[in-house]
Amino acid sequence: MEAYAIVSADDRIADARGVLPPELKNDADWRYFQGELDRCDVIVLGRLSHEATPNRRGRRRLVLSSRVADLEERSDGWWWNARNVAWDAVVARLLPNGGHVGVPGGQAAFDYFLPLLSAFHLSRAHRIRLPGGRGLFSAVERGEKAEDVLRGAGFADEAPMMIDRSAAVDLTIWRRAP
Repeated sequence: MEAYAIVSADDRIADARGVLPPELKNDADWRYFQGELDRCDVIVLGRLSHEATPNRRGRRRLVLSSRVADLEERSDGWWWNARNVAWDAVVARLLPNGGHVGVPGGQAAFDYFLPLLSAFHLSRAHRIRLPGGRGLFSAVERGEKAEDVLRGAGFADEAPMMIDRSAAVDLTIWRRAP
């Protein structure tokens, strides 16, 4: 299971309204992100992320939401209440033979799945700041840095790769230490 996000220089995934602002959207990051999601058997995302991003490629989605009682299939994907149904039960239902899971956010999904992830693909737009925006993790909104949250969860960072020099966007893959 791997997660994917682009953050501002101050570790935000959305502005103060909870919306991904245009200045945080980057073509190089988008191409990388889409290629990675194409490898996934199921994509897990929060309800707001699901509603904000059309599923144009018809990927199998699992929507993390408290607006359902348990696990239910809808026309736009599977909807899941993590408080009432364990992740193992979801996997048994949706991926009985195993498979690759991608987690593109938002914050609630990143917080929930952090202990289960094998890698976190973190792009950073170094010139963008989103004061008062939504943090990558809830701990960011309490003043912690995203890197410290990842290290504290047992991840180690690989060397960053510059994916868009003109926009100062790089990508660091964080892998769970053995």
